[in-house]
Amino acid sequence: MTETLMTTPTTDDLVVPFHCDRCGALAKVRVVLANGSDLVFCGHHAREYEDKLRDIAVDIIDTDGEQRITT
Repeated sequence: MTETLMTTPTTDDLVVPFHCDRCGALAKVRVVLANGSDLVFCGHHAREYEDKLRDIAVDIIDTDGEQRITT
């Protein structure tokens, strides 16, 4: 019997979708903050909090690549 060694792929090889920080739905918008951290939201919550997010965001990125808004 031959033993097979299994290795875990590096994190670069893993494709992990992001989920909304508010409700857990698939994220559509990533908000980058001045301290380098980020928040992700589904389209619904991104629209709901848009005014507040624009006040605190350094960058707002549509994860579908449709638009990129720098504040």
